[in-house]
Amino acid sequence: MENQYYQEREFYQIIEPVLRNTEFQRRKTFLHHQDTVYEHSLKVAWVSYKIAKAIQKYRKINMKNVVIGGLLHDFYVTPWRDYQAENFLQLHGFVHGKIAAKNAFQIFPYLMNERITDSIQKHMFPLTVIPPKYLEGWIITMADKYVSLEIFRNLKELPRYFGIHFKKERIILKCKNLYQRTECFVSHMY
Repeated sequence: MENQYYQEREFYQIIEPVLRNTEFQRRKTFLHHQDTVYEHSLKVAWVSYKIAKAIQKYRKINMKNVVIGGLLHDFYVTPWRDYQAENFLQLHGFVHGKIAAKNAFQIFPYLMNERITDSIQKHMFPLTVIPPKYLEGWIITMADKYVSLEIFRNLKELPRYFGIHFKKERIILKCKNLYQRTECFVSHMY
């Protein structure tokens, strides 16, 4: 599939400055579902590009906004599998869009605009509650959901996809506590 990216001249010209960036290259080390953030982002940008090409026949759309938004939609700093949330609303799925947009502005200010920013911030709709404002954002949101369906290949990873981390020691401790409370309760019944 990667050869397609480089053979489609318009697509490659848009993604080239991002791909050459060392900070973006670092995403090759961040695991994401069944591949890396780098590969996932490239797939989302490609699928977004193909959807936008089909829509372009009927409606004017800025291809650069779609591709850059798709490429930078998961441009967060820490691998999401290592991210520890303080509370439910701080889980990766709820916050990483804003984090990715902020990082994109820091590294690629010359590429960013309102439409790309909105697309990145809201690509996790409906978790973001507020939907994307622009067509580009809807395209990226749909492309990300489509590409992310690969998580169903490994159902054991599904909780981690939502930012829920199960630590064996913690589960064992909770089970022991529950057993002790149950035993205490039962012993008081007799």
